[in-house]
Amino acid sequence: MFHPDDQDKAWERWRHSLRTGEPYEIEYRLRNAEGNYRWTLGRALPIRDADGNITRWFGTCTDIHEQKLLMEQREMISQELSHRIKNIFSVINGLIGLSTRTHPELKGLADELRSRIMSLGKAHDFVRPHSARSQPTSTEATLKGLLEQLLSAYQSEAKRVLITGDDFRIDDRSATPLALSFHELATNAAKYGALSTLDGRVAVDIREADEDVVVAWTESGGPQIKSAPAAEGFGSRLIALSMSSQLGGTISYDWKPEGLRAVAKIPRTSMSRPAPQRT
Repeated sequence: MFHPDDQDKAWERWRHSLRTGEPYEIEYRLRNAEGNYRWTLGRALPIRDADGNITRWFGTCTDIHEQKLLMEQREMISQELSHRIKNIFSVINGLIGLSTRTHPELKGLADELRSRIMSLGKAHDFVRPHSARSQPTSTEATLKGLLEQLLSAYQSEAKRVLITGDDFRIDDRSATPLALSFHELATNAAKYGALSTLDGRVAVDIREADEDVVVAWTESGGPQIKSAPAAEGFGSRLIALSMSSQLGGTISYDWKPEGLRAVAKIPRTSMSRPAPQRT
């Protein structure tokens, strides 16, 4: 009855349940009376005696073939839309480059805009729906993974950027404002702060505090800071907008002589949607 490709996996899962007493749950294909394979959800729970010993297993097989096909179709459409969105980022970058040829005086502004669009592209690529072939090694999008990818351009053998602490799952909703915010911090550090010198370092520490995720960005080894900026730039306003309006969090700055320390507090519920529960 079992599809040849599903037999080993089903047997392995069943033996594990028999050995440990853990509930059995797996999706596999079973051949029906007409000889067609249909996707099935197999479940089983142990029945125990008064001493806790397993006396028998009670299980069900539920036909989920139509739902499975529908999910696969949705996945295919989602991957196609994601691919087209990625292409849009490339087209926009191309249009910006074309415009600077006509208006070379706007090159500085265009480079900044293109850099921001690239950070959005990285965030989208990090959390986008993947096909089985393009699925990254890490099966789950996390804050550390996003930061490592965003800040990889500033790394070197000396590990100029160190990311420590806890890790948290993120999704497509939080990836964009997070990418924009930390891209701006890194860009400013490369222009004026710790990453503008060879000896400069950035430490990013991630911790959980009550219901918040706290991310501390600490710069050291860069030019000495004499005072906080007199006026708020566009980058700072972009960070504030991303943190407060999109994530419901806050960010504070401490302009110490040895380097900037920025602390972002983000509600953990804003990082990712709750994982769907199977019923």
